[in-house]
Amino acid sequence: MHTKTRNVKKITLCILTAFLLLSFMPNQLAALSATTTTVPASTPVPATEAQVLISRLDEINAVDKSALNATKKRELRREVRGIKKELKASGNGIYLSTAAVIIIILLLVLLL
Repeated sequence: MHTKTRNVKKITLCILTAFLLLSFMPNQLAALSATTTTVPASTPVPATEAQVLISRLDEINAVDKSALNATKKRELRREVRGIKKELKASGNGIYLSTAAVIIIILLLVLLL
């Protein structure tokens, strides 16, 4: 009886390990295949600057883009991308993939 439960535990551990390894593999492949762009090193943005950036994004969204020419639209898109990168870099949160969350939940259920 003990050997069956021991085998089941080994199999579940192997499966969970495989899922965990496969969930990190796409991130590594995306990092390898990403093209390099010249982006200045960003420092964390204080809360007041973040509010200014968010208000600028709101202003850009309120602009009537149909009246703009192609170069102005392109400049706005670049500005929006830059602002979003700055805001994302200032975030102090931990980002987990869906697969990682599922694996963590399964591990907690199995171990507890």
